[in-house]
Amino acid sequence: MKIFKYIPKIVFVLAVLVASSCKESLTEINENPNGVDPNTANPNLLMPTVMSGVGMQYLKLGYGRIAGVVQHTQEDAWKDGFNDYNWTEEDDEWKAWYGFLRNNNLLYKRSVEMGFTFHQGVALTMKAFIFGTIADLWGDAPYTNALKGDAGEMLPAFDSQEVIYKGIIEDLKQASALFATADVSTYAPGYDVYYNGDKLKWQKFTNSLLLRYYMRVSAKLPDVAKAGIEQIYSSGIYLKDASDDAVMDYIGTASGDSWPTATAFDVSQSNWRRRRPAATLLNTMVASNDPRLKVWFQPVHVRWVSDPTLKTGVDEFIRKDGVIQTGVKSLTEQELRAEITAGHKFTRHFNPTTYKPARPDLFNGPLNTGEYVGIPAGMIDPTYYNENPTTGQQVQNQHASQLSYAYQGSKGGLLKARLASAAESAFILAEAAQKGWAAGGAEANYNNGIKQSLQTWGVADQYDTYVKAVAYKGTLAQIMEQKWIASWTAATEAWFDYRRTALPALVPGVAPVSRALPLRFIYSNNELNNNGDNVRSAIEKLEETNFSGPRKKNSQWSKPWLVQGTGKPW
Repeated sequence: MKIFKYIPKIVFVLAVLVASSCKESLTEINENPNGVDPNTANPNLLMPTVMSGVGMQYLKLGYGRIAGVVQHTQEDAWKDGFNDYNWTEEDDEWKAWYGFLRNNNLLYKRSVEMGFTFHQGVALTMKAFIFGTIADLWGDAPYTNALKGDAGEMLPAFDSQEVIYKGIIEDLKQASALFATADVSTYAPGYDVYYNGDKLKWQKFTNSLLLRYYMRVSAKLPDVAKAGIEQIYSSGIYLKDASDDAVMDYIGTASGDSWPTATAFDVSQSNWRRRRPAATLLNTMVASNDPRLKVWFQPVHVRWVSDPTLKTGVDEFIRKDGVIQTGVKSLTEQELRAEITAGHKFTRHFNPTTYKPARPDLFNGPLNTGEYVGIPAGMIDPTYYNENPTTGQQVQNQHASQLSYAYQGSKGGLLKARLASAAESAFILAEAAQKGWAAGGAEANYNNGIKQSLQTWGVADQYDTYVKAVAYKGTLAQIMEQKWIASWTAATEAWFDYRRTALPALVPGVAPVSRALPLRFIYSNNELNNNGDNVRSAIEKLEETNFSGPRKKNSQWSKPWLVQGTGKPW
């Protein structure tokens, strides 16, 4: 993993790669004498640039606002884009993913020229992952004619989602075949930041992506999906154990290679503190005594206590070890953390008979007295939730849970970008088996998905107890609920599953104008301005819905090909 410290330099040196999208008639004055000639670039040096960029961007989605969509987390302030899906055009996101493709395209080209079969497999797998993410997020996109700027293709046509998904599947099949016989002697140790040159693990990762995309298209291309999943299952080569998950570690040497809410680069801790567990996820976990709960979340700092003897409706001040702290309505998060670490307990009492909400227009009760308390999805103003005494700009809700302190860190431990997992593969096979496909037993795969997720988060010793609490009863809803939980910090997969199955049955809150969960990202004005005819052609193929709103077809609530005609998710 030492290669990470060189990544900024590698990125600088490889800046010349943008030329891959330009015409070759650049004048000599534009040549960079300090750059690396793309014609002599070493594939080993190209790999970490692609892999680390993709890992960080994918985590940014799955730990970020997509976690808000699938109600893993909510933000308790400044929450329009996170809780309420008030999205605008996705220009930066679009540029990021196509930027990775340009570098990856050179990785593949140089690997072929040099006969590096292992690197070819890596490049094809990453190409499929990146294009798959683009198609998943937006719908139709430049694919066949993308990355051909040096050949004069400056305004590429958009391929259909169907064409892109079929191309992804073919690339992954080719990559899997390459890994089966790849020569790894050309690999320089340390440059593969996922598997450090282990070609079998790469083949498992590649085949697990095949499982993902076969299931993704299962409603539209059921015969293709069935045959593909059955073949992968029969091969036995896919992610089966959490130790083989496709992950990228964060090393924390700079803000760019640290966890997104690392307090080393967020001195006020506001980015970490603002993000709270969503009640949808947290309540589900509490109900089944899920052992991952205490790994991901903290108990409330100040717990509400129902007290019928209380003369007033609610304590004005907090209580420390049962003693009212006169004049103290709240403490800062840092103060409470120090006091609780020292063994003190904080509470506030209320009389359930006489209690009346201070702002019934924003929070109408009842007070949540739980040890773990999540923020309900889509509140009008979540800063007021559970009678938080510090609202607005000063929000530090002592009556709602926070994420584990591990997510204030910069590196190590839980802080990994997870691109694919053994748990995901097991749940896909469980769903396939429930359809009647030859993919093993639905219950066995369901149980294994749970087991692998618990192993990922260090609580595998509690598997026997937990699996009894969520025992499989033959429903798809159970499979998708456990898969949704297991996709913590990789929420994009939960979003795409919800889109095709309407499971879990997530209910939007009262704040979103749409009253529905979004289905896609919005094509940007930059693309419309620069490649307008092709973008408008792609937009025209989207299906406008009752929720699409003023953006009409180019809306986050319009349906791409993948869910058109399926009746899903609504």
